[in-house]
Amino acid sequence: MSYQHILVAIDLSEDSKHLVDKAVALAAPLGADVSFIHIDVNYAELYTGLIDINMAETQHKAIEASQQQLQHLADHANYPIKHTLVGSGDLGNELCENISEYKVDLVVCGHHQDFWSKLLSSTRQLINCTPVDLLVVPLKD
Repeated sequence: MSYQHILVAIDLSEDSKHLVDKAVALAAPLGADVSFIHIDVNYAELYTGLIDINMAETQHKAIEASQQQLQHLADHANYPIKHTLVGSGDLGNELCENISEYKVDLVVCGHHQDFWSKLLSSTRQLINCTPVDLLVVPLKD
């Protein structure tokens, strides 16, 4: 089996470069497309009404900042990046929608091997909902 489109789930930490390098190393010999996705916090869901804040403006600025960081990672990749996607909301739902829309057949994500990740791992959520192959890259802390 040969992968055609690899989607890298990025949290925008320093570890993201490691995930990008891993995805490019897989994609290059296959000539596969590579795309990045970052799912951000949905600020509207967190808003309690206790402070006066323009949610649309805050969300817009967060998306712009995330897009800039994804572009830096795309430059680092030294490989053509097909899409840099930024979403907000539930990680599993957003990821699965984009997998379907962009015809992704492999997702690359990282997993921190620390105490908190044993309790609150987003990787477990991806394992349970991702409809395509999933490469989980261990990230040492």
